[in-house]
Amino acid sequence: MLFSLNNLPYWIFLVMGVLLFFFMIISGGGGQDIDADVDVDVDADVDADSNNEFGFGQFLGWAGIGKAPLILLLAIDLSLWGVLGWMLNVWFGGVSNSNIGGLIGSIILFGSLIISLLLGGLIARPIGKIFAEFSEDVSSDRLIGCIGIVTSAYIPTENQGRIGQVDVLDAKRNLLTISAVLPDWVTIAPQRGERALIIEHKAQIYVVIAKDSPDEEQWLTNSSR
Repeated sequence: MLFSLNNLPYWIFLVMGVLLFFFMIISGGGGQDIDADVDVDVDADVDADSNNEFGFGQFLGWAGIGKAPLILLLAIDLSLWGVLGWMLNVWFGGVSNSNIGGLIGSIILFGSLIISLLLGGLIARPIGKIFAEFSEDVSSDRLIGCIGIVTSAYIPTENQGRIGQVDVLDAKRNLLTISAVLPDWVTIAPQRGERALIIEHKAQIYVVIAKDSPDEEQWLTNSSR
C-alpha cells in the first residue's frame, strides 16, 4: 500500500514541495516582488468582502496568501498535501483492506488539500519570518539616510581622531549602536540626546550630521547638484 499507484499523486506533491524548499534556500528566500503583488490583491479582496460573512479574500487570508512568502507557502502546502493525502490513503486502505479509488479517493484528495491550505497558512507565517531574518540586508550602507540619537557626550569631527556613538533603527526596526564622526565642514556638533542623520559610511565608522540643522541644508544642497 505504501508504494501503490493510488499514492503516486501524493508522492509527486511531496517531491515538488521539497524541491521548492531547496529552491528557497538556494535563492535566499526569494519571491518578494510576487509576494508584494499578492499581498495587495488579497487586501483588496478582503476589503471587498468585508460586508460578507465569508468571501474569497478571507479564504486567501486564512490560507496564508499574502501573509508569507509565496514560494514558501507553496512548498509547505504541497508537502503537507503529499504527507496528509498519503497517510489518509494508507489508513483508509488498511481499514477497508482494498485499494482506494472513486468517491473515497476524491474525498481524500480534496479534503487533504483544504486541510493543507489552512495548516500551511498557519505554519508559513512564523517560518517566513525566520527566512526574512536570514535574508535580511546586513550591508553597512543600509543605514545611510537613517536618523539616530546621539548617546555619547557629543559627536567629534573626523580630524579630531575620536569617535562618538549613535543609536539608530534600521529598516527592519533593529536597534543598532554605531560609531560616528562629523565631516570637517560642519558648524554644529550634535550633543547627547539630539538627533543625527547618517550620510556616509567609511570603513567601520559612519559620518553623520545634526538633523534639522544648517549643516543638513548645506548637505542636501550639495547632494542635489
